[in-house]
Amino acid sequence: MTLDDLRGYARIVTEPLAAGAERTGVTPNQLSALSLIFSAAAGLMYYQSPDKPEMLYAAACMLLLNAVSDAADGALARRTGRADPRGDFLDHVIDRYADMFILLGIIFAGYVPWPIGMLAVVGVLLTSYIGTEAQALSLGRYYGGMMGRADRLTLIFLATLACALYPYSIEGLPILGWVVVVTMLSSHITALQRFNHVWKNLP
Repeated sequence: MTLDDLRGYARIVTEPLAAGAERTGVTPNQLSALSLIFSAAAGLMYYQSPDKPEMLYAAACMLLLNAVSDAADGALARRTGRADPRGDFLDHVIDRYADMFILLGIIFAGYVPWPIGMLAVVGVLLTSYIGTEAQALSLGRYYGGMMGRADRLTLIFLATLACALYPYSIEGLPILGWVVVVTMLSSHITALQRFNHVWKNLP
């Protein structure tokens, strides 16, 4: 089971946030855009962190804000009756850009060799693509597999804090580098699992 399976429980947090956003007049799309800004800021902070290790703490904060705003936009859309295909489409596009900002920030900072980093990027994009392709084929959005987006962001968040506290290499890579390795492996396994699910359920 991945953390994506616990979306229902996340509403304990997202619903109060959505209620607060509704009172301030913020729209779901504005929250989505805000999540993109937070992810871009996180990527920039990762890139700067080799020379300024304290930026890892800031990057972790940006990751947390990205996750909160990304979760709250859907809750706000449902609460205000604004849930529609355009909002869903925008949310998925922004999530992909957010994934790239975060991963590329870590890769450009030199925490992991380029080939591994690029394989991780491809795996993350494939995982998302196959999940949404299931929806396009009328099989419903599929979040299954070894590691979903919530799992990945949680691991990166924890690894960021760990790397800030222990900025040393373990077997040639810092903790953030090893998390990218895990992301690379698990994302491709997840993509294959999702492919298998879609293939078996096609008429």
